[in-house]
Amino acid sequence: MAIKHFLQFKDFSRSELDYVFERTAWIKNQFKSYQKYWPLEDRTLVMIFEKASTRTRLSFEAGMHQLGGAAIYLNTRDSQLGRGEPVEDAAQVISRMSDIVMIRTFEQEIIERFAANSRVPVINGLTNEYHPCQILADIYTYIEHRGSIQGKTVAWVGDANNMCNTWLQAAEVLDFKVHVSTPPGYELQPDLIAGVTAAHYEIFADPMDACRGADLVNTDVWTSMGFEAENEVRLKAFADWCVDGDMMRVADPQALFMHCLPAHRGEEVTAEVIDGPQSVVWDEAENRLHVQKALMEYLLLGRIQG
Repeated sequence: MAIKHFLQFKDFSRSELDYVFERTAWIKNQFKSYQKYWPLEDRTLVMIFEKASTRTRLSFEAGMHQLGGAAIYLNTRDSQLGRGEPVEDAAQVISRMSDIVMIRTFEQEIIERFAANSRVPVINGLTNEYHPCQILADIYTYIEHRGSIQGKTVAWVGDANNMCNTWLQAAEVLDFKVHVSTPPGYELQPDLIAGVTAAHYEIFADPMDACRGADLVNTDVWTSMGFEAENEVRLKAFADWCVDGDMMRVADPQALFMHCLPAHRGEEVTAEVIDGPQSVVWDEAENRLHVQKALMEYLLLGRIQG
């Protein structure tokens, strides 16, 4: 099988995503039933972190072990990448000593350059521009609770960040719509959502209007990693973009609430919402583990019959 990477959500076709979701359900059931399943025995995952994370490291490391493989953690401060080694050279070496690589870094260009010089599949664990593994987990969580996301409406309230960009890519591939509401000055960047047609998203000045009738309401922290210097300015700019009970009440009665975590109660979401009955944030967090297992299985083994 030709090497395939998962660097942006749109790297996978609808058929591939449907397959990954199907495998996720099966793999999760094996896990919940305490059934040993080791398709990646003797395979090694290298995890390269330039941006720290609890959920990304835990879900990939635990996931690889649960599939019978091994996971190696590398922080750029502890490797030659942090001492100026070209990304291209690091990719050549690391990919000769491992079977699959996950990178969590800053610019998307870094991971694209790494993948272009890698002999093994590369997964985007997060960049400034995109977060495809998180959206994979979010959509699987929606499917698990409500069925197909096709034709549904997702409200995005807050910063037009990597999560928002990836939701729009997902809407294009899987045929649903995203209502986007961001504060002035924090709007979508057209170059990061290239290829997403107008039929799959709509922009709202008022976050309440974005949430009206939505099947899923989603948000994220107001200050993403790497933008900490802007925190005070953002707290003021985003004050009216806190997802609260009123926003959830104008959404569809069966609407779910999601947040990729960590969350700041009282900032981007109220405790009433994130700890309320419509919130599925804990299922969403756990499902990072299961969808990434299905993703690694697919990238390394292709489609498994039966």
